[in-house]
Amino acid sequence: MLPIELFWRAADRWPDNVAIDAPGGSLRYRELAGQVAALATHFMTLDPAPQSRVGICAGNSAEHIVALLAVLASGKIWVPLNPKSTQPELRRIIDATTPSIVVLDAASEALLGDAPGTRLYTDYADHASGGADVLSAVVLRYPDATRPVLDLHRDATQAIKFTGGTTGAPKGVMQPYRAWMTNIVNQIHAWGFTEADRYVMAAPITHGTSTYVMPILAQGGCHVIMEGSGAEAVRATFRDRAGTVCFMPPTLIYMLMALPGTSRADYPALRRLIYGGAPMPPQKIQQAREFFGSVVATTYGQTEAPQLLTVIGPDDLADERRMASVGRATWFSEVAIMSPDGRLLPRGEVGEVVARGDLVMTGYWNRPDLTAATIVDGWLHTGDRGMLDAQGFLYLKDRLREVVITGGFNVYPIDVENALGQHPAVHECAVFGVPDDKWGEAVHAAVQLREGCAVQATELIAFVRERLGPVQTPKQIHFHTSLPRSTVGKVLKNTVRDQALTALQTGDQA
Repeated sequence: MLPIELFWRAADRWPDNVAIDAPGGSLRYRELAGQVAALATHFMTLDPAPQSRVGICAGNSAEHIVALLAVLASGKIWVPLNPKSTQPELRRIIDATTPSIVVLDAASEALLGDAPGTRLYTDYADHASGGADVLSAVVLRYPDATRPVLDLHRDATQAIKFTGGTTGAPKGVMQPYRAWMTNIVNQIHAWGFTEADRYVMAAPITHGTSTYVMPILAQGGCHVIMEGSGAEAVRATFRDRAGTVCFMPPTLIYMLMALPGTSRADYPALRRLIYGGAPMPPQKIQQAREFFGSVVATTYGQTEAPQLLTVIGPDDLADERRMASVGRATWFSEVAIMSPDGRLLPRGEVGEVVARGDLVMTGYWNRPDLTAATIVDGWLHTGDRGMLDAQGFLYLKDRLREVVITGGFNVYPIDVENALGQHPAVHECAVFGVPDDKWGEAVHAAVQLREGCAVQATELIAFVRERLGPVQTPKQIHFHTSLPRSTVGKVLKNTVRDQALTALQTGDQA
C-alpha cells in the first residue's frame, strides 16, 4: 500500500468534507481528488518515466497541496524547494536531482532563474498569458482523469529532502514509501486525528508541515491555509477559523504568548500544539502549558527518520521530570543508545542515539559513502547524544555532529565558515550555536582578522547574509586577536564557544 491510497480512500469516504480551507475558497475532498488525478495525469504525460523527480518551490497554498498529492499519485519523487533559500542553494539541489518538472509560484520565479525543467505555475505569473502553464488551467484539460494505478515497492523513493549542504555537494535524504506510511500511522496514533480536525499550516509545506499533510487527509480532516504570515496571522487563524491542531517551532510559540492582549481564548478549538525542529527548555514548556493548557506535545526525529522516532504527549509532559525528555519510541521504530565501539548500552548510560525500522531512510541521493557511514548494520546513526531511562523515555544531551538548530532550521557551521572566510579581512573563523530564548539556538561566529585589517561586525554579518540568507547569518560576531588552538593548530571550537558564553553573561562582548 502507498500513501496516496489513504487519500483516495478518504475522498471516497468523506467526499463532501472540506479538505482545504484557503483564503481564496475551500476544496472538498471530491474536488481535491479530481484535481489531483488530473494533475497526476499531466505529470505522467509530460514525463512518463516512473520515479522521475518533480521539484516544488512555492509558499503554502491549496495549489501547493494539489501539486504535492499529484506527485504522490503519479509515482514520481517529490523534491521540496524552500522559497526562503538562496538561489545558489536551490540551484545545487536542482542540479543534483535533475527534476524534469518544476512547480512554482510567481514569487519564486526569479529565485529559480534559468534552472532546467518544464515549469508549471501555481498562480498567474506576469507572463502567464504568454503561454506558461498554470495549475488551474491544466487540471481543466483532464476532466475525466482516472486515478493512476501504481506498482512500486515499499522501498521506492517518495521524496528527496535536503538537510544542508549550501556549499559543496548537497546531501539529499531519500525517504521511501514505507517511511511515509510509518509516519502517517504514527501521527494518527499519537494525536488521534479525526475528520473533525482542522490543521493550521503555520510552518512551510517545504519544511515541517509536509509530514502532517497526509495524516490529516487520511482521516478526512481539513488543512487551513493562513492569510498572511507571522504570529498575528496564526492567532487570527485559530481565533476565527477554528483551528484544532498545529505544528510549529518553539520560536513561534514564544511569539504567540508575547502578543499584546493575547489569551487562551484566542485558541478556542485548539487540542494539540506540537512543537519541533528545536528543543524547548523545561521552563518554556511549563510556560506554554500554563498559557495553552494541556495540549503541548513534541516529537523527535530527523529528515533521515522523518518526524516521529519518539513522541511525548501532554499527559507525560504533566510530570515535570519528563519535560526534558523527547518521549518514547513510536510504532515500527527501535531507538537505542550506542557506544563509540558499536555496543548497545543499557538504560541510564549516555551514548549516541541510533534507530532502525521502517521510518529510516534508504540512504543519501547519489552518496553511497555518506550512506554507508550513517547506516551501519541497519542502525541509523543520528549524531545526537542521549540517554534512555528505565521507562524508555529518551533524553537528548548534546549533538555529536556540528549543527546549529535555530528557529527550527538546521545550520551547518562549515557552510557559514566557508562564506565568512571569503571576506578579504577574515583570516580564520569558527561558527557555533549558543542558547537563545527566541531561536532555541542562535548562530554566532568567532573571527580572527588578517593582520593589518579592520572591519565592523555589521559588515561581516551583511556579507554572510547576502550569500546565505538570513537563517544562516550569525547573530553576533566575536573578534579574537588569535583564536585558541590545539597543539596541532586546530581551532578549539568548544573553547571559543565557552568564551563567547562568558562574554555574553558578563556583558564583555566584542
